[in-house]
Amino acid sequence: MTSLSTKLAALEEAGKPIQVGIIGAGKFGSMYISQSHRTKGVRLAAIADLAPERALNALKKTGFPQEKYDTTGSLSLEEGLKQGKTAITTDSAAMIATPGIDVILEVTGNPAAGVRHALLCCEHKKHIVMINVEADVLAGPLLTRKAKEAGIIYSMAYGDQPALIAELVDWARTAGFDVVCAGKGTKHLPQYHYSTPDTVWDHYGFTKEQLASGDFNPQMFNSFLDGTKSALEMAAVANGCDLSPPSDGLAFPPCGTHDLPEVLKPARDGGQLQKKGTVEVVSCVEKDGRWVHNDLRWGVYVIIEAPGPYQKECFKQYGLKTDSTGKYAAQYKPYHLIGLELGISVASIMVRGEPTGQTKTWCGDVVATAKRDLKAGEKLDGEGGFMVYGKLMTAGDSLEIEGLPIGLAHGIVLKSDVKKDQGLSWKDVEYSEESQAVAFRREMEAVYREEFRAAGRAAEMQGVNGAR
Repeated sequence: MTSLSTKLAALEEAGKPIQVGIIGAGKFGSMYISQSHRTKGVRLAAIADLAPERALNALKKTGFPQEKYDTTGSLSLEEGLKQGKTAITTDSAAMIATPGIDVILEVTGNPAAGVRHALLCCEHKKHIVMINVEADVLAGPLLTRKAKEAGIIYSMAYGDQPALIAELVDWARTAGFDVVCAGKGTKHLPQYHYSTPDTVWDHYGFTKEQLASGDFNPQMFNSFLDGTKSALEMAAVANGCDLSPPSDGLAFPPCGTHDLPEVLKPARDGGQLQKKGTVEVVSCVEKDGRWVHNDLRWGVYVIIEAPGPYQKECFKQYGLKTDSTGKYAAQYKPYHLIGLELGISVASIMVRGEPTGQTKTWCGDVVATAKRDLKAGEKLDGEGGFMVYGKLMTAGDSLEIEGLPIGLAHGIVLKSDVKKDQGLSWKDVEYSEESQAVAFRREMEAVYREEFRAAGRAAEMQGVNGAR
């Protein structure tokens, strides 16, 4: 990536900056906004947000130069491009359709909106960075196909953990190593699965003054705490790196950086993994609540394997963190900077024609799972709420139970009772395929169900031929 800034500078000098449109001016969007005007060869053309005042506030609080944006909120998208000023709009569809905008950053966090915006980008030939991991896990495998058919790039967001993990995996494979495990750190205890927006602050340690600022959404923060966000991110990694989710969901083993290769190796070699080639999230707290030494709460990692004695000896010579046998080694990045790093995605797409991580296949899914006994007639309240959390599972297992994706478990009514810790099925809820997101997801399930069947039949035939 050493040439990205040079190539951006050349665009600046040529007077042909990359024109960026962003949808959503929340925390992640604001972090990107704060850096966008500092990057040569890039210009923030427009911000689309349902609340224009939120977009204006994001520009003001991040120190965006006042002369570079429309302070009145009345400038049209076209005039903004002509004048070189950031325009503000409530109409995301119009922004995507505007000629001259090169790449769209989807930062809404709303899975249905993410699907809609991605399909509009396909229609209007705009590259898209899907910061909306909820949408990516809901429908990313099929959205990537649609994007390729449209001739655009659909990318993960650099700075977000899935893209950083994908980068580590790519490094390992490019250097010729097998990937044993890849993932991230977080704060998790088993009881957190049942946390609600009413109990979430008991576990975070924010002060009353911080909470009073209004920047803290209890349901959003609860989705991190109850394991849903970790499940979504690891599904994205599995799909983007062709890795397998654990068969019974994430285990969240307590683990510090010094123990990564010891804990995250196959059980047959003394570790805690079912097999090689998987994803996992490590917790920064022990099961009794003690803080883990050398925790990786904010970081990402990859575990590689020495393919032979020579490489194993090299691991030792160069001081890699290895397990007790010296066979398994860890590489990790202790922090991620979220939206402050997002410009890497914009640059990679526009000057290299490459995404910073992208869904390759459908390996992992996140299914809505009951936090308590649920009753027919209740309306689901979605990710981070009082009723369900998201559990990671293989796509095949999800199809087998007709799993209800966590991204659509909001605002729909149960028609069956569901026991605590049971995964919800499409059969348990009332839904309508008149919803674009529902219809697109069901289409994706049908496509992959047939492809999995065909692959199974091909494998069976290969086995029969081999036996002959």
